[in-house]
Amino acid sequence: MTLNLSHLTNVFIIIAIITSLLYAAAVVDGLGSASTIAVTYSTATVCGIIAGEATQRIQCYQNGQIIYIQPNVSFESISGGQTFFCGLLSGGFSVLCWETLAATNSSFQPKRIYCSNSIQLTDLTVGDNQVCAREVNSGIAKCWRGKGRGRSPFPSPGVDLRFSTLTSGSGFTCGILRNNSRVYCWGNNDVGDEIQTQFGNLTMLNLVAGESHACGLTTSGFLVCKGSNSAGQLDVPFSSGFAFSGLALGSDFSCAIKQSDGLLSCWGGANKFQLNSNILKNFPFELIVAGLDFTCGLTTRNLSIICWGLGWSNVLHHGNELALGMIIPGPCVQSSCGTCGVYPNSESLCDGYGNICKSCQTELPIAVPLLPRKSPPSQQVQPLSPSRDKNNLPLAFVIVGSVGVFAGISSIIYCLHRVLHHNSVQPSSINASLNENTAATAHNASTTPSLRTFSAKHCSSRRLGRQRSGSSSKHTDKTQKFSLSELAAATNNFSMENKIGAGSFGIVYKGKLANGREVAIKRGETGTKIKKFQDKESAFDSEIALLSRLHHKHLVELVGFCDEKDERLLVYEYMSNGALHNHLHYSQNVEQNSSILNSWKMRIKIALDAARGINYLHNYAVPPIIHRDIKTSNILIDANWTARVSDFGLSLMGPEFDQEFMSTKAVGTVGYIDPEYYVLNVLTAKSDVYGLGVVLLELLTGKRAVFKSEEEGAGPMGLVEYATQFISAGQLKKVLDKRVCPPEMLEAEAVELMAYTAMHCVNLEGKERPDIVDVVSALERALALCDVTPASFSTPSN
Repeated sequence: MTLNLSHLTNVFIIIAIITSLLYAAAVVDGLGSASTIAVTYSTATVCGIIAGEATQRIQCYQNGQIIYIQPNVSFESISGGQTFFCGLLSGGFSVLCWETLAATNSSFQPKRIYCSNSIQLTDLTVGDNQVCAREVNSGIAKCWRGKGRGRSPFPSPGVDLRFSTLTSGSGFTCGILRNNSRVYCWGNNDVGDEIQTQFGNLTMLNLVAGESHACGLTTSGFLVCKGSNSAGQLDVPFSSGFAFSGLALGSDFSCAIKQSDGLLSCWGGANKFQLNSNILKNFPFELIVAGLDFTCGLTTRNLSIICWGLGWSNVLHHGNELALGMIIPGPCVQSSCGTCGVYPNSESLCDGYGNICKSCQTELPIAVPLLPRKSPPSQQVQPLSPSRDKNNLPLAFVIVGSVGVFAGISSIIYCLHRVLHHNSVQPSSINASLNENTAATAHNASTTPSLRTFSAKHCSSRRLGRQRSGSSSKHTDKTQKFSLSELAAATNNFSMENKIGAGSFGIVYKGKLANGREVAIKRGETGTKIKKFQDKESAFDSEIALLSRLHHKHLVELVGFCDEKDERLLVYEYMSNGALHNHLHYSQNVEQNSSILNSWKMRIKIALDAARGINYLHNYAVPPIIHRDIKTSNILIDANWTARVSDFGLSLMGPEFDQEFMSTKAVGTVGYIDPEYYVLNVLTAKSDVYGLGVVLLELLTGKRAVFKSEEEGAGPMGLVEYATQFISAGQLKKVLDKRVCPPEMLEAEAVELMAYTAMHCVNLEGKERPDIVDVVSALERALALCDVTPASFSTPSN
């Protein structure tokens, strides 16, 4: 077999393209790039998105004090500037900002600058005084600026320019254009123009800005920096043939995380940037961000934040871990993570509400030459292309020096040659197709956000968690088996004084175990009718099989069970505030005992809790679970007013992905059961969404799922038919529960958003209903609106 030079050249080109694409997801965190950590440099404030909680909330550190950030909702990215920072809510439909000049009651006050029901944003980037982001689908950049003395208007580049990523510096913002992968900058000074000029025709995969310079990776694998070089901040180390997995730029310095070991490499600074040698040598980092004259990093060892540099004023914590706790190393995304997999311990870090995606970090198989150390700013590195001198390409392999690497490359060459030879493709046509594919590949790669962990959030698949086999089975052994005598003693021999509820399965009693723990004990009916006994057996087995595998903040936990002779009992954690149904539909409760439900904010929060519980069942349980009986009486409330989904007696293990699940018999509760399921006996996850939609309407109206009409002589009326006609006609106020004060300003927007979400949930056809993850996102946005003060930032300008 022979391999001619043309084929060999094409092989090398393919390898070069592949290896350059491996860098497409490199992290770029600097003065104004989106991340899960952010700094405001004038106030030495550091913020991060907290890990290990159901809500990926923001928490900040300033002057030795922890600052709690409102609203307490999930964010996917944050970015900081001179005196303020901003956050993009999970889903990308809302942007909030906080001034850090002064904390009131240990908290910063939120200002909403963007909210939309349909247009998602990404690449949130804050410069010194400007805020920019781009629309996910269109790539259009939107910019805002803060009001106040000394803050001039900041322009947007216009709708004709479409970007794949954005980053901001001092008075300028730059982005990579979708159509040609080149750098385009704009702003209130000449710095951006100079950076754009220096980048020239270079095609880029990602970009990050400092005060007056920017660095990024070219499509050919070169790390280049452009802009001001007053302190050597553009002088990329000559030995930087290794990959960088993260970048952070300040006023006159640049830092990068080495992909090989996670340690830092920094250059520039002109002796003003003081590096801590202990940090450089001993701390691997996941992320780094920079203010003008200090840097902060998220450590790999425990996901804590360390800050250092002249501008880091808190001497006590100079180079020490901040008391912020664990920070997530990337957003918890509601999508598949693709080929690069899930970040270790992702499920725990996201508390079951998403995945953190790992970056694709494969070393280059060949050494890539970079810019000479003292190259002038005007010097440009041309990307590798088929037009380059063919004779120079094989020389790259001479310097490999590794038999193992060479063997791997040889295998790739052999396989590619077999493909090329088999198809009898001529060199000229190969080169033509490579030119075309290179452009297409560069375009596709550049449409992903610059953060490595953001690269998966635009994937079409909304079903995740299935690849984590056994994720919900680890708690099986925690279910305890009780004797009948133990449970009889706990309930005073099942006395009526301890009765707290009843259902089709039997009676529920409040009990206290020997260890003092309060529990709810569900006792199946002990009648001898065969049909009832079979139903009881089925419900009992279903709850044991399902709940023993599930553990989640918004699901009622199964403590144990009892199976003796004909007795079937289930023991749950005790929910001291009872069922949502009782709070809504007994006026005495709402007016007296449940004053907390007289708040629209609390009602939205209860709805969000329930939606999160269902989301866990649909998208994180392995295999997924369809509840089949979502209703207000099956939503219980604990002592902290956290809502939890309960009663899994009718639940079924659902189909993978979006396949239909044929049921032999439609079961559920009148008023809540999915009409499509009832008529066709076809069960999908959207049946639970319908039931949740009815629950949302109950929370909005205060009426039962089926209620008696006030009109004389009229029979029972379904809540869905009653409420949706008014909501669709724009007359929501006519159906809102009069026991709650009318919502005002942004709270009214929140209630309206919840109402329209409910209306979509109860569409007759399942395919017209939203996925549960969309419902969660909408309710999170609604809850955020209840905590936000009116915006003090200007609207986008074009």
